[in-house]
Amino acid sequence: MTENNDGLVRGEDGLLRPAWASVDPMLREYYDTEWGLPVRDEQGLFERLSLEAFQSGLSWATILRKREAFRAAFADFDPEVVAAFDDRDRQRLLADAGIVRNRAKVDATIRNARATLALREHPDGDLARLVWSFQPDETPAPRSMSEIPTRTAESEALSKTLKAHGFSFVGPTTMFALMEAVGIVDTHLVGSHRRGTSGIW
Repeated sequence: MTENNDGLVRGEDGLLRPAWASVDPMLREYYDTEWGLPVRDEQGLFERLSLEAFQSGLSWATILRKREAFRAAFADFDPEVVAAFDDRDRQRLLADAGIVRNRAKVDATIRNARATLALREHPDGDLARLVWSFQPDETPAPRSMSEIPTRTAESEALSKTLKAHGFSFVGPTTMFALMEAVGIVDTHLVGSHRRGTSGIW
């Protein structure tokens, strides 16, 4: 592998990726096949929202390695099932070594599931429609990692709106990471083989 001045690394397959997606096979697979592709369904967005919240303060690799355990623990992130979780479920989750056992984040996930259901009856629309309504008119075109923003006016507005709807662990930086992950913005570096592959930008 060889690294360019812009932070891209050319892999053995000849493709350019950012350094974070160039060494760990799991992260490379995630980068190549999922990160930045559109997610427009309620359950899919609830999962990504939940995982971004659990990632807060941790590395994304940690969350990705535990993803299947998270799915098993949270009923594949079906918001209707999670919204019905009770104290027994909380205790089960806090005893589950396969996930991140953080009481505040577990409680937030259950609370966010209930807020997701409530959104269905709101004029703002369901979770997917609400989140996608904050798609900006333009996407960043970073040529190096230092040019990628960590928050934007849109992620700040999304954060504020979700909080008003009862969501938590949805700060503007976390919401920008969500927007990147689900294709609302394209922050693939300009030279990356994934740049412009979302069908959105």
